[in-house]
This record gives sequence, C-alpha cells and structure tokens, in this order.
Amino acid sequence: MAQGSGLVSDTVGKEMTREPVRNVEITPDADGQRVDNFLSGQLKGMPSSRVYRLLRSGQVRVNGGRVKAGYRLRTGDRLRIPPVWVRDREADPLAPPRSRVREALGGILLEDDDIIVINKPGGMAVHGGSGIDWGLIELLRAGRPDAQTMELAHRIDRHTSGCVVIAKHRAALGALHDLFRSGAVKKCYATLLAGRWRGGSLRVNRPLSRHPSGGRVSVDEGGKPARSRFQPIAHLGVATLVKATIDTGRTHQIRVHAASIGHPVAGDAKYGDFEFNRRMRKYGLTRMFLHAESLDFVLPVTGRHYRLTAPLDPELTSVLAALGSGDQRACGKVASGEG
Repeated sequence: MAQGSGLVSDTVGKEMTREPVRNVEITPDADGQRVDNFLSGQLKGMPSSRVYRLLRSGQVRVNGGRVKAGYRLRTGDRLRIPPVWVRDREADPLAPPRSRVREALGGILLEDDDIIVINKPGGMAVHGGSGIDWGLIELLRAGRPDAQTMELAHRIDRHTSGCVVIAKHRAALGALHDLFRSGAVKKCYATLLAGRWRGGSLRVNRPLSRHPSGGRVSVDEGGKPARSRFQPIAHLGVATLVKATIDTGRTHQIRVHAASIGHPVAGDAKYGDFEFNRRMRKYGLTRMFLHAESLDFVLPVTGRHYRLTAPLDPELTSVLAALGSGDQRACGKVASGEG
C-alpha cells in the first residue's frame, strides 16, 4: 500500500482515496436530514452498507456521542466523520449498474421543482443497508449527481411495488413528513388476497406491535393503532383482487391485517400461506402481490394538489389474466378508486 500518496490500488487495479477525519458543523440547509443520508452525500462512492457499519460501530459521532442511522441532524450539531478509504466513483466495481440506474429513472411518474414520484419495482429496496448496497434513493442520486439533496419522504417494503415520493429540498421534505405523519395522504393499494372474499367492504381496526427481536409485526391490543379498509374488486377463483386503503402507516400493516382476517397477501413469504403461495406460482406469481397504486395529497409548500397513479407491472397483470379474470377493467377500478 502506497503511503503518503493518498491512493491505493486494490486487487483488480482500482484506486481508492483516503479521506481524513472531518468535523462538520451542520448548517440550516441540512437541518432535519437523517444522518445516514447526510453521510452518503459526504462520502461519495461509498456503498450504503459501509455507511451503516460506520454508524453501528460508533465511529461516527454527533456532539461527541453515538447516534443511530435515523438520527435527524440539527443546525449547529458537530458531526465527526472518521477517516475512511473511498473507491474512486468512476472506477468503483460496487457502483450501481447503469441498467439499475436507468430502471429507477425510468419509473418516474411525475417531477416538478419540489418532488419526484417513482413507480418503484417490486424487489427494489427504497434505501441501502442490511446487506443492500443500492436502494432506490441511491440509484436516483447516482443518476442525478447534481441533486444529492433528494430524500425519501416515506417508505414502502422492498417487495411492494408502486408509488414512492422523493423530496427535492428540505422544505418539501418537512412538509411531506408532516402530511404522512398526520394521515393527510390518501394511500390506496392493489393487492391479491388468498381465498374467495365473502361480503363487501371490511374495515379492520387492530393495533400492531413490532417484535423487539426482529422485523416481524403482529396484532397486539397493547400496540399502536392501525386502521385498514379492504374492498373487493374482482373474484378470481382461488383469490380476490382487493383495493386496500390505510388511515395509518404501520410497518407491514396491510400484510398483517390481511392475514389476521384469513386472507393473506398472495406471495407474502412472511405472513402468507405457504401452500397457497406455492399454488400461485403456476399462475406466474414470483413476488408479493402488493402494489402502492395511488397517492392523493396537497403539498402545503405550494398548495398544489397531487393525484398520482402507478400502473401495475406486466407480471402482476399477467397473473390476473392467468387466474381467469380476462377483465383488465378490474385493475382500472383499483387505480381510479371506483367501487
């Protein structure tokens, strides 16, 4: 390893730059930003998994103390960034493949001066971490290197497809966080549930708790309030296409509520029916059938009213056809909020 040159060659001939320890004072334009996202912007070329390791190991300090990845920075905070080796961005073998960057950018449904709305593919995480180097937000930043202030306004599960809102500046991010926290965003999902639905619309009001030992969620009377509404759209033999709307945004809410009423989400490996999921593979379903199909909200920063719809991807529409519906109007009803 060459000393004093600031460069080092790895086993495949790529170069790395050693960045010294830095102490950064947080300015107003970064007030409220998550520390993991701020670090990703500061450590160009570093995979998100390494950023999270720096935080978990305590090498990153805010005002002299350890912080978690979700800590939101405040104006005047003193952030210590440890000395790290960072691969040159253009030579980085761990940089996101251009095809993945194009996939993320190709899903843009709407963009203006305040937000970007993406139709996220199923299987793509919204952010890196826990062994995932590149999520949706990192892919967008890689494709828009001049727009590193982009931030996720909310999150959906990795295996859920559909609408994700990205804030392009701090004012929009704060406003969107307030909207999602207060329940002012109308969220509608298209989902395929196991079994034939009996009756009409059903409201489920069952509190949920997250297990401290892992990511599993369960119905728990001592948990946080969670309210969902399920409305059948099309009966498809062994399954039912349903429109699901939620008043709260708890982790795995639709999936847990659906399972709790005996109609788990098709393809759900965590809360679903293993035998039913196995049967659904013959209809071409290789992922969870849960799609964030529409969002409706007013952004206070501008007063603009957004009504956004993300179409189902070809895999999901082909599953509906294979189940024998042959009626693509059912998908349209879910998207439009009819029924």
